[in-house]
Amino acid sequence: MDLFDYMREKNSKAESPLASRMRPTTLEEVVGQEHIIGKDKMLYRAIKADKLGSVIFYGPPGTGKTTMAKVIANSTKSEFKQINATVAGKKDMEEVVAEAKNVMAMYGRRTILFIDEIHRFNKGQQDYLLPFVEDGTLILVGATTENPYFEVNSALISRSIVFELQSLSQDNIKTLLIRAVTDVEKGMGAYHAVLEADALDFLSDMSGGDARSALNAIELAVLTTEPSEDGQIHITLDVASECIQKRVINYDKGGDNHYDTISAFIKSMRGSDPDAAVYYLARMLSAGEDVKFIARRIMICASEDVGNADPMAMVVAASAATEVERVGMPESQIILSQAATYVACAPKSNAACNAIFAANDAVRNIRISGIPVHLQDAHYGGHEKLGHGIGYKYAHDYPNHYVEQQYLPDELVGSKFYEPTENGYEQKIREHMDFLHKNK
Repeated sequence: MDLFDYMREKNSKAESPLASRMRPTTLEEVVGQEHIIGKDKMLYRAIKADKLGSVIFYGPPGTGKTTMAKVIANSTKSEFKQINATVAGKKDMEEVVAEAKNVMAMYGRRTILFIDEIHRFNKGQQDYLLPFVEDGTLILVGATTENPYFEVNSALISRSIVFELQSLSQDNIKTLLIRAVTDVEKGMGAYHAVLEADALDFLSDMSGGDARSALNAIELAVLTTEPSEDGQIHITLDVASECIQKRVINYDKGGDNHYDTISAFIKSMRGSDPDAAVYYLARMLSAGEDVKFIARRIMICASEDVGNADPMAMVVAASAATEVERVGMPESQIILSQAATYVACAPKSNAACNAIFAANDAVRNIRISGIPVHLQDAHYGGHEKLGHGIGYKYAHDYPNHYVEQQYLPDELVGSKFYEPTENGYEQKIREHMDFLHKNK
């Protein structure tokens, strides 16, 4: 490293954001994640003993995935290399592999490769790493906000241990904020700021378990607040609320939180809990979810889970889907709320859903000889001369507009696909069908 590189690195550290400067360098400094780095846990022992194998850290933003990599870097005698999958290409990996082979050959030292956002690598890039992880040339440390079992090659997963990091608790965030305000060397201690209790509670709550968000907020608060008459910078509740204006919601529209939240939304409607349904609706809207996507899910739920127990649920859901496209936000939230609460409160039946699945099974597994002749079309191409349609009974010519005749193919006679429940309007459907069969 020459003088210019040294000064560039020194200035970079001094000017880097507080969240970066406060990143722990030892296991003892790490806050939270006791379930994987408690002193009796395997990961803690492996790092301490410098016997780490390939691992993948998975969890929401701001929970310490990169921090864990930095701790490993400072705790190992192995070479440590870092790349970010959002900007790195195959050439970068080839250079790392070449250096790793040289280090192993010349010094007998392993190389730990930390890949941030590893889910951003495509299949080919991930496959390239396999032989070098397999033969020990590289120890892989990956970090991802996406479920690695979906986003990372199964071959890499099988050679790694996956550790799931959890959102930090409010107490964890409070510890980090106090440390940031008082730490003179890496934090904001030189400003002699006073973080008031209600402001501390507010920031730890609103950060949503995201340490980075909390530290960014306190840095902004300290740097933009004028000292009071006593010469100290007082971080009050008003100041804190200005620095973090909106509750942090971990929600990636293409990731786990997206699927988990929409799943909870649908299950709440299916479970007839309108309060939970509208909460998850608000959560999605707050995170900027596409209103058309939400409307489509309500329509599906109206058919799949409400069905004929309340046919109006489908009408309400379809109307809402049309209306949100024409109206847009913020008014669309009212339309979606009406549709979601209606579907949640409606009587439930999946009989129609089960009917099509059962019929699908019959289509796939039972071969029929043909459509019953009396049901076949007799209007085109001289089909009536072939006997098509002969013997068909026109239902409207009979009492109650019903006449008993065979509609299913011979091989399926007696099969029952649609079995109305006793819920909601389906009770009337059952009564009507029973009446027809008794008065045939």
